[in-house]
Amino acid sequence: RWAVAWKFPAQQEHTKIKEIIISVGRTGALTPVAILEPVRVGGVEVSRASLHNEDEIRKKDVRVGDTVIIQRAGDVIPEVVKVVTSKRTGKEKKFIMPDRCPVCGSRAERPEGEAVHRCTGIACPAQIKENLAHFVSKGAMDMDGLGYKLLEQMVDKKMIKDQADLYFLKKEDLMKMDRMGEKLAENILKAIEKGRNTGL
Repeated sequence: RWAVAWKFPAQQEHTKIKEIIISVGRTGALTPVAILEPVRVGGVEVSRASLHNEDEIRKKDVRVGDTVIIQRAGDVIPEVVKVVTSKRTGKEKKFIMPDRCPVCGSRAERPEGEAVHRCTGIACPAQIKENLAHFVSKGAMDMDGLGYKLLEQMVDKKMIKDQADLYFLKKEDLMKMDRMGEKLAENILKAIEKGRNTGL
């Protein structure tokens, strides 16, 4: 209780916003993400930064084509600190939050009192992939070897559509996947089997 942490000010750099895309999360949250001209910040190359939500974009008046100051919050997560308005040319475009999910096309709604737009689709592939990634992660069922790329392929090939489907996978199903060997297929099935008995 007597200790005080000294934190150095975060290193800041200038870069340009090339475009703003929408990322769809596990709960259907639509998050605007700035795609940046790559720049080194504190020894790491940064090429994208979350803009969190529509209100944040409006507050900072972030536009596509803007020159911005970025830093890594807590020396980790890239964030847009502010826009360098003096470098505006008039060609910058205001960002408009979509009213449809960019992945499944379902309606995107912003519930009253919330800052986040959400996809209303119950079978949205982006939500399914994020849900599965959470389900197999170390903090949940700890299914070693089931990385995001594999899960993505399984959903895209319609091999699985929810968590329960993982438990019905057979070796011959896995062998149809790209860059899949017998040993890897066996290890994945063992990890899934082990996941049946995960304790609290």
